[in-house]
Amino acid sequence: MRGALVVPKVKDHAAILDPKQMGELLRAIDAYTGHAITRLAMQVSPHVMARPGELRMAEWSEFDLDNAVWKIPAERMKMRRPHEVPLSRQVLAYLNELFALTGPDGYVFPAFYTSRRPLSENTVNQSFRRMGYAVGEVTAHGLRTTASTLLNESGRWSPDAIERSLAHADANSIGGVYNRGRYWEERVAMHQWWSDYLDEMRAAVPISQPAKIRARA
Repeated sequence: MRGALVVPKVKDHAAILDPKQMGELLRAIDAYTGHAITRLAMQVSPHVMARPGELRMAEWSEFDLDNAVWKIPAERMKMRRPHEVPLSRQVLAYLNELFALTGPDGYVFPAFYTSRRPLSENTVNQSFRRMGYAVGEVTAHGLRTTASTLLNESGRWSPDAIERSLAHADANSIGGVYNRGRYWEERVAMHQWWSDYLDEMRAAVPISQPAKIRARA
């Protein structure tokens, strides 16, 4: 049967892996002059490590802001397992800004023309293109690769905790069930450290430095 089955190719998502370039992207996002909901989606994305579809379809009912956790139901997860995301102080600040725009019910990131539908799956990537970033430079999904790479390179966190935050499937299905609730305390600390590190990368880029969108205009 060798050769009879077609194995799908793994698609690589363009991602920024250099801290300085990541800081420049964060500065460019902050300077984005388009719709506020789009800007906030781009600001939240690097912090939570979620897949783009999981984020854009998020509903306010999934967020426990008092306990700083986002509970994503199994039906929305790629692996069909419920997933919990620790919310850093930075993410809570963005969500409070969003709440004034789109809360308290329905989608956190609704479409511009109707609150009954989520933000389009192409909105964030199209915004990156308008900001001057090419398809091969950065994508919404690639922000997960950025987090995974830099967190692993830091040497501060266990690979299992990082994988759990990325909601990757456990190679051993039984182990995956057993490990589902593990690493939570480490993940809470890791998400706050990651948000703080993102702030450090942004702060390393002078505010006066021209944003990429202006440099390519």
